[in-house]
Amino acid sequence: MNLSRRTVLLAGAGVAAGLAPGLSGTAAAAARDLQPYASYWYPDSLPSGTPGTGITWRALKSWSAANDADLAFNAASVPLAARFTPTPANTTARDGQARIQSLVSFGPTASNPSQGAADADYYALTHWAYVDELVFWGGSSGEGLILAPNAPIVDAAHRHGVPVLGNVFLPPVAYGGQLQWTRDLVQKDSAGHYPLAAQLVAVADAYGFDGWFVNAETSGGNAALATDMLGFLKELKALGTAKGQRVTWYDSMTVGGSVSWQGALNSQNQTFFQSADSMFIDFRWSQSSLASSGTLAQQLGRNRYELWTGVDVEASGTSKSVNWNAIVPTAAAHVTSIGFYRPEWTRNHLPAGRTPGDFHAADDLFWTGASLDPARPNTTASWRAPALSVADRSTVTTVPFASTFNTGHGLKWYEDGTATSATAWNHLGLQDRLPSRRWVTRTTGQRPAVTFDFADAWRGGSSVLVDGALDAPTTLDLYATRLPLGTDTVVELTHRAVSGSVRVELAVATAEPDAAGGAPPYTYFPVSAGADWGTSTVHLTELPGEVRALGVRLTATGGPVRWRLGGLAVRDAVVTPAAPTGLRVTDSDAGSLRFAWEGAPGPVRHYELYRTLPDGTRRFLGGTCQRAFYVGGLVPEQGETAARFELRAVGELFTVSLPTTTTHTW
Repeated sequence: MNLSRRTVLLAGAGVAAGLAPGLSGTAAAAARDLQPYASYWYPDSLPSGTPGTGITWRALKSWSAANDADLAFNAASVPLAARFTPTPANTTARDGQARIQSLVSFGPTASNPSQGAADADYYALTHWAYVDELVFWGGSSGEGLILAPNAPIVDAAHRHGVPVLGNVFLPPVAYGGQLQWTRDLVQKDSAGHYPLAAQLVAVADAYGFDGWFVNAETSGGNAALATDMLGFLKELKALGTAKGQRVTWYDSMTVGGSVSWQGALNSQNQTFFQSADSMFIDFRWSQSSLASSGTLAQQLGRNRYELWTGVDVEASGTSKSVNWNAIVPTAAAHVTSIGFYRPEWTRNHLPAGRTPGDFHAADDLFWTGASLDPARPNTTASWRAPALSVADRSTVTTVPFASTFNTGHGLKWYEDGTATSATAWNHLGLQDRLPSRRWVTRTTGQRPAVTFDFADAWRGGSSVLVDGALDAPTTLDLYATRLPLGTDTVVELTHRAVSGSVRVELAVATAEPDAAGGAPPYTYFPVSAGADWGTSTVHLTELPGEVRALGVRLTATGGPVRWRLGGLAVRDAVVTPAAPTGLRVTDSDAGSLRFAWEGAPGPVRHYELYRTLPDGTRRFLGGTCQRAFYVGGLVPEQGETAARFELRAVGELFTVSLPTTTTHTW
C-alpha cells in the first residue's frame, strides 16, 4: 500500500468546473481561458504526446515569478499566525506530544480554481486547532508532479496558525512514473548545486506557503541516484530554512535508491529523515516498528513527534481499524505523531446532494468524536478522534478580534443579515477564525444541538445555531483567547432568537481552569435579545488582566429555543479600513473579466467586489485576500452599455471602506 495508488485514481476523476462566485456553468465554460488555476509542474522534461483537455504541461525549471501570469491570483497574503495551547479541554488530550499532519486533496491537479468556485460542496476544513501541518496533496503522471497550494487554503490555514506544504510527487512506474523525472528533480549545475531545489524554495516564497512534502516513489534507481536525492534534500532544506520553510520526507526511497516502504524509521531511510524537518511513515507500520522508530529518532537527537505515522482514512474514514495504542497510547507517552491521509473522506463519502451541514456533521464526528463535545470525549469508541489525544490550539491573541462564524462556503452570501447573493460559493480565504472546541456545552439539563448552519447568517455564509429545550442554563464555550484588556475594551455580540424566547449572557473569563477538563471561571454579562438580528455591546472595564475565554450562557424563558449567533467582536475602538485604489479590468473575454487594484494602506482582512446594477442595487460577486480577482459569466443587463463595479476593503472588525469603482464597456 502506498500513497500514489489513490492519487492516480483521483487524477482520472475529471476536472473542476472552474466557476467563480456568481457564474453559471454554461457561461463559465465559454471563458475558461481567463480562469486562473492552482499551479502545477513537471521538474524539467515533459511527457511525450499531447496533454488532455484542461491540462497544461509546464516545467518548474523554466518558471519565474516575473513570467507567472497567474501569480497575483495564487499568492497567499495572510501571514502564519502564532499559536498558543490553552489548558486542555479534557484530561486525555496532551500538549507537547503527538501532533497531526493532514494530507488533503482539495481538488484535481489540473483545473483547480485559484480563488474558489460557485459551489458550496467543498472540503471546508474548520478543525485547524488539531492540525500542525497541512499538505496540499495531488499530482499525476499525466498532469503534473509538483503542486503549489492555492491561495484560499493557505490564507485560511495561516489565519489558524497552520503551515501548508506543496507536494512533490514522483509516481510509481505502474502509474506512469518515469525515472527521468526523478533525475530531473535532482540534477546538478556546474557548481554542484541543485537548481530545482532553489526553484522550489522560490515558488513557496513567491506563493506564500511554507515548504514541501517530497514523495519519491519511482522505482529503478540506484545508490548514486539516492546520493543525489540526499544532496537535493539537504539543499532544499538549507535554502528553505533561510526562508522559514520546512520539508517533509515520505518513507519511500531508501539509501540504496530502491523504492521500499519501510513503515518505520530505520537504517534504510534515516539519512533522509536527518536531512528533512519530518518524515511521514508509510502505512506498513506495526506497534514494534513505531516503538523502535521513536527510539531511533531520539538517538539521532531528533524529536520523536517529527515522525508522522500514516493513517489512511481515504476509503473508510471513522470506520478505519487503527491500532491507536501503538501511536497515541492512553496510559503512556505518545509514541509518534499522526499523519492522516485523505481526511476529506468526511465530504467524499457522503451521497450526491450533500449539503454543507451534512459535511460539517461528518467532519465533527471525525475530529471531535461521537460525543460532539471535546470536554467529554468518548473514550470507548473504536475511532479515537483527535480531540481525545491532541490538545487544541488558538491564534486569538490580539485586539481587534472578530468572527462572523463564516466557514468559507455557503448557499448564499449575507451582509447585515440580508442575502446579497443567492449563488452558492466556496472560498476558504474568507473563512473566519472559528471556535476550536466544538462544541463544549455545559448544562445540567438536556444538551442542545449546536452546529454551523447555512440557512441564515449575519455576514458571510453561516452562523452558529443552538437548537434545544434549554431546560437548564446552558453555557457554550466559544474561544480560548489571550486578549489584552484596555480601558475601552468592549465585546459585541450579534445574535437572534429564531423561535422560543431566551435570556442571553456573554461569558468572559480572565483566568483559565485550574486543571485540564475544567470550566473557565466565567463572569456573566446580560445582553439584550430579540427575534431579529441585533448587536449587543458589553463594556469590560470592571475586569482585570486579559480575556482567556469567551462564551455565551443561554437560559430559556419560553422553549424550545432556536437561537443564532452571527458575530462576535472584541475591540477597543471602531476601525474602518482605508479604500483600495486603482480598480481596473486587466483582461477580458466577453463576460469573463480579470480585475486588479492597489491595496488599501493599513490592515485589511480581505476585499469584496460588487456589481452595481442599473436600478442601483449591488450584487456581491466575490471576495479575496489577494489584489486580483477573476469573474466570469457576466452578461449585460437590459439596456446596459457598460457594467459598473465597486471594490471595498474589509477590516478585522468587518467594517467596510469606501468603494473604488470602475466600468467595463460591453
